[in-house]
Amino acid sequence: MKIATAAYPLDVLTSWAQYEDKLASWVAGAAQYGAKLLVFPEYGAMELATLAGLDVAADLEASLFAVSDRLPDADVLHQKLAAEYGVHIVAASGPAATATRPVNRARLITPDGKIGVQDKQIMTRFEREVWHVIGGNALQVFDTTIGKIGILICYDSEFPLLGRALAECDIIAVPSVTESMAGYWRVRIGSMARALENQCITAMSSCVGPADWSDALGLSYGAGGIFCPPDVGFPPTGVLAAADINVPGWTYAEVDLAQIARVRADGVVLNRAHWQDQAGRDATAINVSLM
Repeated sequence: MKIATAAYPLDVLTSWAQYEDKLASWVAGAAQYGAKLLVFPEYGAMELATLAGLDVAADLEASLFAVSDRLPDADVLHQKLAAEYGVHIVAASGPAATATRPVNRARLITPDGKIGVQDKQIMTRFEREVWHVIGGNALQVFDTTIGKIGILICYDSEFPLLGRALAECDIIAVPSVTESMAGYWRVRIGSMARALENQCITAMSSCVGPADWSDALGLSYGAGGIFCPPDVGFPPTGVLAAADINVPGWTYAEVDLAQIARVRADGVVLNRAHWQDQAGRDATAINVSLM
């Protein structure tokens, strides 16, 4: 199976038809290259705020709800494209309004029209202190025809216990948006660590380039990347594919889920199976003075 992860630039949209054409072009390109799972980035849906005007897109609070209002239509479009091309799509996340505050919501769309919803769990400082976006629903394991898939949105990938909650997943999608090279590497390192611990595949997508019409996004640094356990049958680096920084387009890798099963059962190491060996050894370390 081939996975495609996006390095996705955000545009100022002047019409819904422009968005339809853009998304259709991206999906068609990946499908024609043979991809069966397509991963778009965190907050890639924020470009939908520009349909309400640049004044709304530039307003932190108004932009949240402008995008939330458009997500149902975006899901219908993703369903249409997933069916047309026979692909699974992790749609770009965006704010979704709730009874209290918006959450950061990604959706997994299947070729037969089903939608799995995954909200971000842990907010970054900007999300919680400035934007007031909140954590959403519990972590999900989506059982699909192409394997068990989970989603850790950006910062979530940096927390091992969240990754462990997805230990049954063959693939963990990591949609991201980061405003610096340090941010990109934090998420990439987190993605690689989750692949190591769970002996699974992680697929990181990124927003790339300027979106100076948005105070929330500004300039993003990122790249597509697909990571694996550095074990038998996989690259020793744990990197199946990694693109150059801020070059828009898809990054592809062939993934053999049977090899994931083999490594989990009889790898050189068995990180996933040995996770519980930490119990009883994970208390606060004893301080020993050598002074």
